[in-house]
This record gives sequence, C-alpha cells and structure tokens, in this order.
Amino acid sequence: MIIPIAANKESFTIGLRFLAKRKLSIGIWVYDPYRPYTHYFRRKVQLSKGQNRKIEICLPVSAEYLELKIYDKQGGIGGFKLTDFKITKMPPPVIWASPQQQRFMDFAIDFAQKAGYLPTGFYDSPTQEFLFQYLPAITDTSGKELITPARIHRKMPRVQISKQIFRTLSIPVRVFILSHEGCHWFLNVRSEKKADLCGIRHYLDYGFPKIEAVYAATKIFGRYPDLVGAKQIQRTKDIIAFIDQYTTER
Repeated sequence: MIIPIAANKESFTIGLRFLAKRKLSIGIWVYDPYRPYTHYFRRKVQLSKGQNRKIEICLPVSAEYLELKIYDKQGGIGGFKLTDFKITKMPPPVIWASPQQQRFMDFAIDFAQKAGYLPTGFYDSPTQEFLFQYLPAITDTSGKELITPARIHRKMPRVQISKQIFRTLSIPVRVFILSHEGCHWFLNVRSEKKADLCGIRHYLDYGFPKIEAVYAATKIFGRYPDLVGAKQIQRTKDIIAFIDQYTTER
C-alpha cells in the first residue's frame, strides 16, 4: 500500500490505525520518491491477531512530496486493514538551546535530509561556523575503516561523517547522531552520556520521533566496540529514561 502525500516541506503528524486480521509484522516507510536514501521514517511494527493499534509518525521536516508505504514484511496480502489515516499540522517547536546551537541543528537537519544523495566533500554551514566533512568512510590513522557513523574534532566544530553508513540511516537517526556529535563540542566533553542527553534534548525539541532516537541508541551506537555488554545496556537505559522524563514534562 502506497499513499502519496503533498507535504510541501511542512511539519505534520501522520496518524494511522490498523486492524490486524492475523499476527504479522508490518513495515512503515515515509520517503521522498524522487531522491534516493531519503527515508523520513522507517520502522517495523508487530501486530497480534485482532489488534486495533494506533501509530503516530512525527515529521518536523519533510520534502515537497512524500510517499507513505505500508506493507507486510513477510510478503503476505490482506493481513491488516488501515482503518484510519489522518494528517495533523505540528505546532511550532519550543527549542531550549543557544542561538549557536540552533544554527548547528538547522545545518545538521538540512544536511541529514540531503545526505542520501550528496557527493562526498566538505560542506560549510551558511554562517561558516561549522564544517561537515563527508567521507566515503571514516578511517583511523593507519587507514583502517571504522564503524562509527560520525565523529567531531575535539578542538573545532568539524564533523567527519561516513557516507557508507549515513546513507543507510533514516533522516531522524542522522539528525540524532549529528546532534550528539555537536554536543561533544558545545559542552567540551568526551562523556558519551552527557553528549547523549544533550543531543536527545535538542532532537526531541525539534519534534523528531522518539522511537528513532531509541533505535539510534540500541542499534547504531551499539556498533561501537568500546560500548558493549553492560555499558551499552546502561547507555540505552539512560536514553530511554530521559525520553520518558521528557515526555512526562511535556
């Protein structure tokens, strides 16, 4: 099932309701059909037989035109029914950040939307305060390829980004990662936890989906070889706890 949406680069929420005729797993994609690797939302949803479930998709940024794709991940037909589809305009975001941090986030969000098809190279922010170095892959000093999607210079606001990894990620996950890296520089800390919580706050303030932040924490940051086992579990718990607290306060 594909539903066309004239998004006009506006901010809105898509409300969906499903009735499952059997137990199944469905995929939900929101993407720009005219640009490769531009998923604004991409998730899997488990449904049990007879379940009536509501799903909300927050899109604080969008393209001129989007498509919503809903499908049975096992390839079956007729396993679910879409009983409601609604688009609601999102309210303007309330952002708790310095003007410089907001400029970084605006630059990061714009880059995240284009990263799926941009060539490698150097990209300056409009104010030339920040620099993104888009690389085929990130390597260490010996030339060995690293699995990190991005890293920031300790002494200047220059972020190295792996195109190989970045183009496979959804736009919200890209934003979350760049927000995290920016917080390392703004806070002048090496602590992953502090950068996580600072980055999540900025990410959520802009209205991006909470589930994508959890995905980034569990799947993307879990690739780091120095964050496995108990460390990664605790990091994920901290992120989820912050999201829950943020939601309660709002």
